[in-house]
Amino acid sequence: MPALQTGAGLKRFLVHHLKFPVASPALLGQLTKGYVRQVEDYIQKHQIPVVPFKKGERKEKIARQMRRQHPVPEGVVFVGVAQEKALAFKVGQRLPNPNGWGEFAFDRQPVYVKHFYFYVNDPEFGEGFLKVCTYAPYALKIYLNGHEWAKRQLAKQNIGYEALDNGFWRCENPPRLQELCDQLGAEQIDAFLKRWLDRLPFPLSPADRAAGLGPRLSIIQLEYSLTQVLDRPVHGREFFEAVIRENLDLGRPERVQLLFERKITRATPGRFATRIVTQGVAPSLHIGYKSCDLKQYFKEGRGLRPEGTCNNPLDLGVGKGLKNLPHLRQILRHLNQRLLEVERVSQDCRFSQQSMQRLIEPTLTPAGHKAPGLKFGQPRVQNS
Repeated sequence: MPALQTGAGLKRFLVHHLKFPVASPALLGQLTKGYVRQVEDYIQKHQIPVVPFKKGERKEKIARQMRRQHPVPEGVVFVGVAQEKALAFKVGQRLPNPNGWGEFAFDRQPVYVKHFYFYVNDPEFGEGFLKVCTYAPYALKIYLNGHEWAKRQLAKQNIGYEALDNGFWRCENPPRLQELCDQLGAEQIDAFLKRWLDRLPFPLSPADRAAGLGPRLSIIQLEYSLTQVLDRPVHGREFFEAVIRENLDLGRPERVQLLFERKITRATPGRFATRIVTQGVAPSLHIGYKSCDLKQYFKEGRGLRPEGTCNNPLDLGVGKGLKNLPHLRQILRHLNQRLLEVERVSQDCRFSQQSMQRLIEPTLTPAGHKAPGLKFGQPRVQNS
């Protein structure tokens, strides 16, 4: 909320816009209670299930269960309620006023306040949610999945496809699919937000938003993937494990700056290392730079997926505003591509490390005779 980021902005909102005589902290409590009542009335009117989130619970897992139990073609599936930390306004020092009454100074401080999670099924994006803070400045967070948006666009144009979980395995018209994916941007995301602000209760009314007090989206986290689907997936897992073994040095500073195209100095935060994370029996390769993460894993035994994640666009020299989405997406696309290019050096038309080791070590023939290994360091072997 650009107009409500400072104490002075909050005072203007209370006094000049809402026409209260004094910017009192009691007003904030009244506004919060009024918004909570709006949400409760909306839930009761539409008979929407409510789930109180407990600390430490995985909201994603609960959301999957609720979507299965309460399928909704379009609309709000359920509302989650949680007490979470937020930077909200609290009263600072009391300031003297020449007119004789007291004035309050408002500061942003971390506090635990009530948040509403509206889990929706959107006609364009499918599954998503909007998270709304009930205290000023009423921070708003949305979650969207670009793959689901692309699937719905294909369905509208009667183009057949087979999904690969969060992605695509096959498509009748791959060039058109790529065109659709390239079209997804700020315009579609802003349309999603406007669509649901018009339908859901929100702390700021349409009149408030028309007066310039509406939300403005920025990028908190962006994930961009590039999935390589293998024709013969039976050898995919073996191939990916070879990729992991032969690229364990990707986390070194000189390799990180090659991948991310950012200079690494002693002042660069973070620990530089390659991490191999195993969930169940599915390994994944992780290379980090500041708050960014480059992950690679083998998707459903069929697709090799590099996935660049940016948790702070400023780390890549990009502003956080949603208008910068195309530029940030291009950076992550190149990042995924550079990872594949680096790995191709050890995979394309070359012996693996294990094959080279077998060549240089002596072996036994089927008849039991000893066969010497090839000493690649010797001139005669090199000339042959």
